[in-house]
Amino acid sequence: MDMDVKKVNIYIDGNNLYRSAKELGYEIDYKKFRVWLSQKYNTKNIFLFIGYLENRKDFYNHLKNCGFNLIFKEAILHEGNIKGNCDAELVLKSVDDYHLKNFDKFILISNDGDFGCLIEFLINKNCFDIILSPDISKCSILLRNKTNKILYLNEIYKKFSKSK
Repeated sequence: MDMDVKKVNIYIDGNNLYRSAKELGYEIDYKKFRVWLSQKYNTKNIFLFIGYLENRKDFYNHLKNCGFNLIFKEAILHEGNIKGNCDAELVLKSVDDYHLKNFDKFILISNDGDFGCLIEFLINKNCFDIILSPDISKCSILLRNKTNKILYLNEIYKKFSKSK
């Protein structure tokens, strides 16, 4: 392998991405999104962390066919809402991949300030690349305080959204 070629991994907080896009009026075309990420960041390794519901198998198969590596957390229905927060899984997989040397550069897609400690860890290890924040107005100050390397997806959704 060419020593100049960097292994880039992207880790997506699936619920955060989905909800942010929806609130901004976009429906993500996951196939287009996968292509855009691959081309922009020259990567094959894109991990999508998502709550698992039995009745969503067709959707999960679609995501796999688009090229995402799915990491599930069992979701539960609580007071009419689906709960499937995958933050701990994303952090654990990221740190494990770091220690296994599975990437040279790390990209996070989330607005969630709970990932601030992960970003700080990866900055200190010199392998953090950028945060792709799904919504400029929702990006936590806890992320913005760690780095100014943030790309806000607000104006970019048009590139990988389903036509209305």
